[in-house]
Amino acid sequence: MGRGWLRVVCNALALLLLVTTNAYAAGTLKVGVAGPLTGDQGALGQELKNGVTIAVEEWNAKGGLLGRRIEIVWGDDQHDPKQAVAVANKFVNEEVVGVVGHFNSSCSIPASNIYRDGGVVQLTPASTNPRFTERGLWNVFRVCGRDDQQGGAAANFIVKKLKKTKVAVLHDKTTYGQGLADETVKALEKAGIKPVYYGNITQGEKDYRPVLTSIKQTNPEVLFYGGIYPEAILLTKQMRELGMKTAFISGDGVWAKEFVEIAGKAAEGAFITFTPDQTRIKEAQGVIQQHKAKFGTAVGAYTVYSYVAAVLLFEAIAATQSTDGAKIAEHIRKTKWKTALGPIQFDHKGDVLVSPYVVWEVKNGRFVELQ
Repeated sequence: MGRGWLRVVCNALALLLLVTTNAYAAGTLKVGVAGPLTGDQGALGQELKNGVTIAVEEWNAKGGLLGRRIEIVWGDDQHDPKQAVAVANKFVNEEVVGVVGHFNSSCSIPASNIYRDGGVVQLTPASTNPRFTERGLWNVFRVCGRDDQQGGAAANFIVKKLKKTKVAVLHDKTTYGQGLADETVKALEKAGIKPVYYGNITQGEKDYRPVLTSIKQTNPEVLFYGGIYPEAILLTKQMRELGMKTAFISGDGVWAKEFVEIAGKAAEGAFITFTPDQTRIKEAQGVIQQHKAKFGTAVGAYTVYSYVAAVLLFEAIAATQSTDGAKIAEHIRKTKWKTALGPIQFDHKGDVLVSPYVVWEVKNGRFVELQ
């Protein structure tokens, strides 16, 4: 009799374990995370991965979402718009409840149309081109600023701080790079300054000396570059090889430790527009410490932004008790958020209401925020 009951109990427990395990595996909530996870911008993708990973581990440790474990579905777009569309279709087919990404504006913009049609909310930590939120899509948000804000900050610094008037402008032909360059030109022209040179380069090339030689002939005091750090490394090195004393200014796409480390002395004195020092934000200290403990390094430029984008998505799902994209988006838009970046609130387009930009300078091999 005792052994019979024991067999019944054991069989029941085994069945319960099997059912529970299968239900848990089938019941995960999938979240898409997309960006340049490999390739020449892989360092930026790593910042994205690290920030979201910390957020997911935090939430899974306290029970996940809606009683289910959060599962990350990675999407490597390699900063290629066509690949970004393929990633977006993959995410929609896998029924992700939301997307953190993409990183590059040229990827976020075409992917956002796929997410809209699939009913998926998209939060980007880094895409700054105004077009991302200017098309009236219900499902898009960015926790970073916009290029019209950043371009204005760059132009203001050139005119009022450096007091320079001869400005050359160069971009990498990407949605982000050209967009930032054009917004900077608009702001310069409002201040009465017409660039002495406006041109472009192609990402991935190894010799920019021909275009730099053309720029040098215009005798610019400042070269503003709209683009990402791999090309900025070559530009600054080759500028010095050509004997150019021109000040180099760029945007947030160049705020990367790889720029300083690889460009070396050529990076000294470069000015970069970006947001204020995250390490001084009281609310960010927990993420910063977790990152150091888990990955053994300091946070990157967009680690905390990626973390915040993920947490906003999770909190909206928890608050609405729903995976319906429209309900999640409505809650994100109407809520005043307390985040690791400080208070955040979105306008009807999906832009943050306040996004301050400051200027950093490379001094002695590190970025220093100018006061």
